[in-house]
Amino acid sequence: MLNLIFLLVGFIPLIYGANFLVDGSSSLAKKFNIPNIVIGLTVVAFGTSAPELIVNVFSSLQKTSDITMGNIIGSNIFNVAVILGVSAVLRNINVKTNTTWKEIPLALLAAVLVIIMINDTAIDKNKISEISRIDGMVLISFFMVFMSYTLSMIKSGKSEEEVTVKEFTLLKSSILTLLGLIMLVIGGKVIVMFAVNFAKDMGISERVIGLTIVSIGTSLPELATSVSATLKNNVDIAIGNVVGSNIFNIFLVLGVSSFIHPIPLLDGVNVDIALNIFLSLLLFLFIFSGKGRKIERWEGFSFIVIYIFYLAYLI
Repeated sequence: MLNLIFLLVGFIPLIYGANFLVDGSSSLAKKFNIPNIVIGLTVVAFGTSAPELIVNVFSSLQKTSDITMGNIIGSNIFNVAVILGVSAVLRNINVKTNTTWKEIPLALLAAVLVIIMINDTAIDKNKISEISRIDGMVLISFFMVFMSYTLSMIKSGKSEEEVTVKEFTLLKSSILTLLGLIMLVIGGKVIVMFAVNFAKDMGISERVIGLTIVSIGTSLPELATSVSATLKNNVDIAIGNVVGSNIFNIFLVLGVSSFIHPIPLLDGVNVDIALNIFLSLLLFLFIFSGKGRKIERWEGFSFIVIYIFYLAYLI
């Protein structure tokens, strides 16, 4: 019970640390006259994915591959099935052309790449199936391409995302940024340590802990951002946040994690990755199921129901 309590407590510095990091670094960027749109699509995007990245760095260093993979795939499943599902239930989500034809297909490609990379035995007849360091470098390269695409969108003026940046003094901005990083590190280390202990004590696999408690906890910043944006009728931000986070998680977080320590194929992982692919494909199909490019309330309910059945399967 203590391990579970400390595991949950670890999310407090992790989430607040991410917020402090975003606020502080955004304010610093503003002082260097970087436009709000650039800050939103780079600094803020990095900040909301920071919890997954920090947790996975510690997980990779401790060679707890189940938590590493579970956190990434679990976060991506939660992002689409729950965050996007809840947002669509609150308000029909209209999807822009760029998101439809470029970003969602890129998220689907990322999910497909993972199942190809991790199944060396089935595809290449290798003795070991794993996402190797070379695979990690390939994923990071894809991430650089994605960032290049994002910056080209900004330059062409096609990105319309509005981001409000809080402005502080130089000293306060620096303190917030540093404090955010420290809190992220503390939270990430606490979560990994007590997640492993809790799994051992309860006889639950680390994969299940990674796919549920850890992935849901690290996805809370995305949940708060998307729901808040939807309630304010900024639905572009709601879906852009989810799709962008899924791309970040695989190309950057998984890339860095596997570069630190190769991630082997473990029991049940293919099922999780397959569901991630299915949800990405379903998202693409839902956009064209009705009139106009949008995700309707019944489709949001469908996503949530799928996630409930998935949790039942894991349990």
